[in-house]
Parts: sequence; structure tokens; C-alpha cells
Amino acid sequence: MDFGVVMQNDPPASRVVELAVAAENRGFSHVWTFDSHVLWQEPNVVYSQILAATRTVMVGPMVTNPVTRDPSVTASTFATLNSMYGNRTVCGIGRGDSAVRVVSGKPSTLATLREAITVISALGNGRGVEINGTAVRFPWGSRSRLPVYGAGYGPKALELIGTHCDGFILQLADPAIVEWTTKRVKQAAVDAGRDPDDVSIIVAAPAYVGDDIDHQRAQCRWFGGMVGNHVADLVEKYGGDGAGDVPAALTDYIANRTGYDYNEHGRAGNSHTEFVPDEIVDRFCLLGGVDEHIAKLEDLRALGVDQFAVYLQHDGKDQTLAAYGDHIIPALNPVALARI
Repeated sequence: MDFGVVMQNDPPASRVVELAVAAENRGFSHVWTFDSHVLWQEPNVVYSQILAATRTVMVGPMVTNPVTRDPSVTASTFATLNSMYGNRTVCGIGRGDSAVRVVSGKPSTLATLREAITVISALGNGRGVEINGTAVRFPWGSRSRLPVYGAGYGPKALELIGTHCDGFILQLADPAIVEWTTKRVKQAAVDAGRDPDDVSIIVAAPAYVGDDIDHQRAQCRWFGGMVGNHVADLVEKYGGDGAGDVPAALTDYIANRTGYDYNEHGRAGNSHTEFVPDEIVDRFCLLGGVDEHIAKLEDLRALGVDQFAVYLQHDGKDQTLAAYGDHIIPALNPVALARI
């Protein structure tokens, strides 16, 4: 199992770069950041600095979208970074959340997302593609290689990801939901004539190593609110109580949800996540001591998870990175430190 770290682009950018370097030195293989250009600083600028300061980690957004980012520009950005620093970029993409909604926009349709994935994957991997009836190719980008990973929760999004993407990003760590979504993605790959093992599975969630479980829950409760905002769209489309083949384990907990303030998106202690119960925080996140993290990660690995990406939106960033580097990554992936 590989390990990634997910950060917000809070100023100063030098702190983001510092954490990226620390993650690489601790055995992490991927550095991801949020892509929400109003709430945080511009990620594509920061990626260049991370790549310059590191040696081997893969870098990219978790996740970008086709609404605020033109797909051809996204492809050019990462192909350029690949040309400058070697093929060390990855593109996570979804329909759009905070970057879109904070300016009162709407997420893209799945059809638009599929078109964007097609464009980014082709151009980012040195191939040509048709855009608005015009054949387009980067004459300077033939050597670029760019994995494109799709993020989503609903049945149709999972089918799209399994059919068209190099990997699947699930933003929560509940083993039951991991199993359900992964089966959907893998079956879609089979139905499309692909080898399901070619679709990487990435689970991303807050991880906080410590011994004060109440404090850890308080610091990570925001995540249940963020996921709940995505789930609300599923409930609106498919219904709740396990209707529409969406498991109740994913939808039931938002019954008392009253709204969401994107100005507090992804922040510990925000004011609109009181509806998230402790049970959901425990299911969706990784909390407790080293042994508890290892046990849950072993469960995720048994379900076919290829990478666990640690959200670091809490007050225990440094101690959690240290615990993962010193104890957890070596336990799950003894060869990880050989890359350093």
C-alpha cells in the first residue's frame, strides 16, 4: 500500500512545501492538495515549488474540476510540470465542489466530466484529441505521462470512473462503503473490457494519531460535514434509506443536516457540522493510536485499496506525519523508505 498526504493551500505556501518535503522524507509517495482557488491559494503555482523541493513524490489535485478549470489548460499545466520535473504529476478530478459552489456555481454534469477526462488523459499523455471539432495535440508534450483519477460516490459516477479513469478516489475510509464503491468501479472496468487491476483505488480521509479520542473527533468532524454535502446530492437524486442502490450507511447520517457554509469548508471546528455523530467520524476517519491506524489500514488493504491519503486538516499535522513515517508506513509497506 502506498501513502499520500492531502493539504490545503493555506498561506504561507512555504509551509505547504515544508510539509510536502517532510512527507517525502517520511516515506509518502504522493502529495495532494485541495483545488479551490478562492478559499485557498492557487495550487498549480504551489505544485511547481513542491516538485522543485522534492525528488520522487507524485503531485496533484484532490480534486480539480471541469468548471473552473478548462480541461486543455489543466492538461497543459501538468504536461508542462512533467517536462520541467519528470513525470511526477497526477490529476484527480470530480464534478466540482467548493471551487464551484463558493462562487454560487453548480457542479458539472457527468457528461461534461467524461469529456474533460478524455481531453486531459489524451493531451496529458502525449496523444491527440478533438476539441470543438479541432484536432489538438501538444507538439512539445509527447513524453508526458499523466494518470487521471476520478472522484465520486454515486452509481453513475462510479461507472464512469471504472470505464474511463486510471484510478478511483474515495473520500472516506469506511470499509463497508469502500467495498461497495470499489466493486462498482471494478465491475464497470470489466464491462468496458478493461483489466480491473489497472484501476487504482485511493482512499482519502483525515488521520490523526494520538490518545485523546474526543479531541481527535472534534478536530476531524468537519470531514463528515464535507462528505455529507456530497451525499446530499445523492439523496436528492436517488432518495435516502438505501434507495436507488446507494447504501444507507452512506446516506442516513445526514438526516439532521441543515446546510453548509463553504467559507468554513474543510476547517476543524466549523459551525455547521454538529449533526455529524461520533460514529460517523470514527467510521470515515482514522483516529486513535498507532495500532488502531494499522488495524484499519490492513482492513482497507484487504479490500483492494492501493493508496491511503492522509488529510492533514487538524492541529496534529507534525505528530501524525511522524507517527506514519516512523511506525505506520513501515508496518504496511516495509519497502516505502527505500525510495527516500
